[in-house]
Amino acid sequence: MTTWIALFRGINVGGASVLPMKDLVALFGRLGFAEARSYIQSGNVVFKGSRPQALSLAKRIPEELAMSHGFKTRMILLALEEMEEAVSSNPFPEGEEDPKSLNIYFLAGNPSKPDMESLEQVKSSSERFSLLGKVFYLYAPDGVGRSKLAASVERRLGVEATARNLRTTLAVLKIARDLL
Repeated sequence: MTTWIALFRGINVGGASVLPMKDLVALFGRLGFAEARSYIQSGNVVFKGSRPQALSLAKRIPEELAMSHGFKTRMILLALEEMEEAVSSNPFPEGEEDPKSLNIYFLAGNPSKPDMESLEQVKSSSERFSLLGKVFYLYAPDGVGRSKLAASVERRLGVEATARNLRTTLAVLKIARDLL
């Protein structure tokens, strides 16, 4: 059994697409995944399952949620090792001092034509970013909420993504490691 991390997009944000985490964890159990656990209300689920079983999840969970809760959502699925690699490859160690200042965007795939020039143009003078494979890092010491860059990452990279700040990423990673 492999430890997996499902990062959902747009769940329980701004009062839309409301989904209690106990319902989401129960859905994982009904679909045959072991030891499902969630972290905070924004859709972070850690679970165990075989590789083929987990890879089929990306289609099954959104379909199940559409039927049971009336909305569609998307998710990025990561093996534990992928999240560990994203954290260990962090090019902005200064973000560790204020983990809310560093957002890690987990991408659905490698961007084929990322518009790095326009990302550079829209960033503020204090922001820095880096694209490493299927992970985009945004260090925003003045706050991600104020960042014009943060709001346009997905569009400018041309690939679906979901972001977590370093604090949340480390908490999810701890839960995943505890399942080992």
